[in-house]
Order: sequence, then C-alpha cells, then structure tokens
Amino acid sequence: MLSFGRSRNQSRFSRSVSFGGMYYPDPKPKNNFVGKIILAALLTAICIIMLKQSPNFSTPTPFATQQLGVTHVLVTGGAGYIGSHAALRLLKDSYRVTIVDNLSRGNLGAVKVLQELFPDYGRLQFIYADLGDAKSVNKIFSENAFDAVMHFAAVAYVGESTLDPLKYYHNITSNTLTVLESMAAHGVKTLIYSSTCATYGEPETMPITEETPQAPINPYGKAKKMAEDIILDFSKDSKMAVMILRYFNVIGSDPEGRLGEAPRPELREHGRISGACFDAARGIVSGLKVKGTDYKTHDGTCIRDYIDVTDLVDAHVKALEKATPGKVGIYNVGTGKGRSVKEFVEACKKATGVDIKVDYLPRRPGDYAEVFSNPTKIKNELNWTAQHTDLQESLEVAWRWQKSHVNGYGNSLVMSS
Repeated sequence: MLSFGRSRNQSRFSRSVSFGGMYYPDPKPKNNFVGKIILAALLTAICIIMLKQSPNFSTPTPFATQQLGVTHVLVTGGAGYIGSHAALRLLKDSYRVTIVDNLSRGNLGAVKVLQELFPDYGRLQFIYADLGDAKSVNKIFSENAFDAVMHFAAVAYVGESTLDPLKYYHNITSNTLTVLESMAAHGVKTLIYSSTCATYGEPETMPITEETPQAPINPYGKAKKMAEDIILDFSKDSKMAVMILRYFNVIGSDPEGRLGEAPRPELREHGRISGACFDAARGIVSGLKVKGTDYKTHDGTCIRDYIDVTDLVDAHVKALEKATPGKVGIYNVGTGKGRSVKEFVEACKKATGVDIKVDYLPRRPGDYAEVFSNPTKIKNELNWTAQHTDLQESLEVAWRWQKSHVNGYGNSLVMSS
C-alpha cells in the first residue's frame, strides 16, 4: 500500500531543493546567518560602550606616545618652588611636561597656574603620587613615554634633616633609587638631577669647584651625596645621559609674577632665609631670627651664594639640551659671589621697605660658615652664567609676588603698601 503520509522524523522542509541539477539552498539558513552577524555587531558595540565607561579603559594620550620633535619631560616635585618654575620654563620652550608630586611640600595652586597658562591638550599633565610607592612609580612610567626626567622631588631643609634624618634618607636617597629603577625598566635614558652644595660640607678653601672633596656634615647633604653615588654607579654601564646640578641658596621668583615661594606654615622654622625675611616684613612673625653670629667670617654670620630661581631653571634647561648618552656632567650652579646673612637682611629690608626686627640666636645644628661657588665649569661647558645677580632686585621680584599672594596659592589678596 502506498503511503502518502509523512514520517515522524522527516522534517517539514528539506534542507535544499533540486531542480534540473541546479542546487538552490534553502533561504532560512541564510536569514539565520545574517541575524547572527547583526547580533554579533550589536554585542560588540555594547561591549565597546561598556569598556569606554569603565575607569580601567583609556585611549592612548599624547603623553603615552613618542612624538617626533617633542621632548616629554617628567618633572618630579613639579608642584614645589623650584620644580614649578622649571615646569614653567619647559612649557614655554615647547616641551611636553608631566608633573608628579605628592603635595607634601608642593602646592596644587602652582599646578593650576601652569594649567591655566598652557591649557592645550597634550602639553601638561599632573599626577598625584608618592615616589616612595614603587608600584605607583612603575605604573606612571609604564603609562607614559618619557624622554627625560628632571628629579627635583625632595625634602630640603638642613635644620629639619638634623631633627628627622630618617625622613631625609627615605625621601631623598631611597626615592631616587625608585626613580632610577623605573627609568631602567622603561628605557628612559636622560636624567637631570637636582643636587646641592650641601654635599661639599664645609670645605677648607673657597670658592667651591666641582673637584672640591664632598664631606657633608648634615643628613640633608649626606642623603643627596648617597643619591649622587647611586646615580653615578648605575650610569657606568647603562649609557644614560646624566647631569647633576649642585646648586646653592635659591631666591627670587618668576619675573612676571605667576609663580612664587609658598612653604608650609609649619616649616617656617626650617625654611629659606628669604621666606623668613618676608614673613617678618608681613608681620606673620615678630621678627627675623638669625642663627649664628660667631662664625669666622667678616661680620660673624654665615656666607652663602644666592642664586635666582630664574637662572637656576635656565641651567637645568641648558643641561637637558647638552645631555649626552653615556656621559655624566656635574656642575655647580651659583653666582660665584658670597654674601653674608647680615648683608642679605639689609637687602631684604630695602626690597620690602620694612625695617625688619632681627633677633640674633645661637648657631643652627648642621650649618657651615662659608659656601660659595666657582661657576667656571658650567660657563665653559654649558654656556651658562647667572644673569640675575643683584640681590636686592631678586628680592624685590619675590616680594611683589608675596604681597599679591598673602595666602600663598590660596585666595590672592593685595597687601597695602
């Protein structure tokens, strides 16, 4: 008996139909295939949107890639007094700048000034981080394409270093080692290191040359010398371009009044003499405390070489321009002229127009009688010479910023004259 029914297992539609030897695929699989493509595209788009919204997703930035003709400089401590002035100069000279600072001594206000001056995308970025955190430092180097490092970040008060030496060895020596390790791991070959004349201690003869023996007498100078030794040992087989700048007592501020010195109030006892003079002139403190009047100098007070911050950062830029792979340059950065503390105070009185009260006290631990530089080497090799050598003029420039920023980088208020 012939059966015209359909078997239970037979599909309702065959997979294909054949007519005259020609093969025509069933249209249903085609529709499934197109649907799958559309679904895959839709899922992909959703994933991309979700990834972009994720904090871990980021597209490459100018800071993460090398760019022909653009030098990307990491400025550690770039929110600080000297570091911010260096960042300003680098930005003016069309460098790309990344500032890393934990703001323990620096000022976010200085960074904001720089961001307002150079708002273009890819010019300046600020990263809040502590150089004592090796994982954070390594992450910063892995995510940015640095060409060079200017390493300013450091606590830098002689008196404080004698009271808390371990802080100085951690912050200066250990942190410099961390920076070097990340530079080595990520192939950054140029280092401009911010050092100090404190590594010389109290030399027997003046002026100080780069050949003067280093015999620091306080933890600040010792920590800096240790960091120098680490850099020098590492550079021997690394083909790094290294410039070590040992500078003297820094004064002044940006001549156009955009940046200045605004130390933490709690550090006034340890700060620079210029800050102490200005605090006395503004009435923040009752008078200026001069520590030590029995040194073997012409007026009994310490003698120092005062270098204007504008000249100092110019030396850093020239050092960066002249840095050569496999070479180490060591330079004193000073005026070559020593001025006593009493002379400094008289210049400050004239610059501020205030008859500052002066209290004479015993010596401060760790201080030395006389220190000033012989800047011949840096003149001959880097073509650098200090231009702002009038002590009173440098103090007048700094005083103008102080008067218009009575709260530092907080609300700018103008003092009455």
